[in-house]
Amino acid sequence: MHDVMELVKLIEVLVTGRITGSTAREITCISQDSRKVSEGCLFVAVQGAQTDGHLFISQASRNGAAAVVYQKGCLASEQEMEALSGNTTFIEVGDSQLALAMLADAWYGHPSANMILTGVTGTNGKTTTATLLYRMFGQLGHKCGLISTIAYYIGQEEIPATNTTPDALTINSLLDQMLRRGCTHCFMEVSSHSVVQHRITGLHFAGGIFTNLTHDHLDYHKTFAAYRDAKKRFFDMLPAGAFALVNEDDRNGKIMVQNCPARTYTYACRKMADYNARIVEHTVDGMQLMIDGVEVWSSFIGMHNAYNLLAVYACAAILKEPREETLRILSGLTTVRGRMEYVRGGENLTAVVDYSHTPDALKNVLLTLRELVRPGQELVCVVGCGGNRDKTKRPLMARIADQYADLCIFTSDNPRFEDPEDILDQMIAGLTPEQQDRHLRITDRRQAIRTAIKMARPGAVVLVAGKGHETYQDIKGVRNHFDDKEILTEILKTG
Repeated sequence: MHDVMELVKLIEVLVTGRITGSTAREITCISQDSRKVSEGCLFVAVQGAQTDGHLFISQASRNGAAAVVYQKGCLASEQEMEALSGNTTFIEVGDSQLALAMLADAWYGHPSANMILTGVTGTNGKTTTATLLYRMFGQLGHKCGLISTIAYYIGQEEIPATNTTPDALTINSLLDQMLRRGCTHCFMEVSSHSVVQHRITGLHFAGGIFTNLTHDHLDYHKTFAAYRDAKKRFFDMLPAGAFALVNEDDRNGKIMVQNCPARTYTYACRKMADYNARIVEHTVDGMQLMIDGVEVWSSFIGMHNAYNLLAVYACAAILKEPREETLRILSGLTTVRGRMEYVRGGENLTAVVDYSHTPDALKNVLLTLRELVRPGQELVCVVGCGGNRDKTKRPLMARIADQYADLCIFTSDNPRFEDPEDILDQMIAGLTPEQQDRHLRITDRRQAIRTAIKMARPGAVVLVAGKGHETYQDIKGVRNHFDDKEILTEILKTG
């Protein structure tokens, strides 16, 4: 990272338009938050989902900004720029989100180019795959970093996560800290939003992994094709020396690597591929897998986890890690927080917390549990849908829950700024009157979980879906403490 950098040198990475003021200035930091701007800072005005940074240019200038990067056509007024240009240099660009990514990479000295950075993208399985890779490569003797939905890790130090993929400045800052502390590898979840919003632009990836593609984020991307194309753009960005590892069993796998410059590898559980796996035996305690001709026991359950484990093995093989040691470590890997996580405490039932918040993820988890419950055992599902997100999946989630669970309790998830009753109305609209009659609707999530435990027959499996690792419930802009696992543990112990 640079402590000070000449503005004229820093903006060499940009395609600039009009520049008003001197570029012979020293820059001491970069920020996209006007409140964090101090003397000598370069402020990048970005149009965000909630606020537009261009509205805060005057504040940034008053706080001591040496320069402002703004997007063409987004400046509030030419008069504002002229009034401030004596103290602040104004630099026009075509896309300020892209400019922020390029500036962040340059400011931190291109950290991704000096480590093995692997990105994991797809609808489901990103967190599990990235986290298991981080754990495996750590056990293989490498010092690693992780950027995931659940947490960021620099070696063994955990930093709470804010987004699936953070902003470009945060990413490059994390990568810079990883390098300084001796990390040679980093594994990173890559969301579709991060691709479209240029959060990962400028990063040098050694490889990319595609898990699967199903219904999600249509509130943002509007169409499935746009969502798919956002994922594909990540693979289009990979350099010729990188690898692209894709799920051959997902029909979108081939699309991801069309015209991809990287070396392409495939993995599958149903078709022939470069790396193959199949489930030999499946129990409530784990599964026996055949991975590339070798039997491996894992405490994970479910076909979706067979794919995740295979992707981890394949990535290690591509990066030339020893096969026997990789398989040994793979066998000892344990569940990721909030992903098919068993909650102990009940003598007469099994409770599971899972992050499944898309139709396909919920179906995968319920199908897995359905296969494992014995005849006469009951499968209970507590599920809701998040507010201010893709509304089209709400009736689908309800139908899937009805199809695979014996008893469903529909409840609130993270309502955000929506009325939770409206969200439940939209979920239940996907059910027939007969289906509605055999399930419950309890808006209070704590009460819904308690009711599920109370109503479950001896030997039942109770799935609490949707929030997984989250320790809050987002209501009207306030994150109230709420942890499904914590509440389940308390109810199971106290009754």
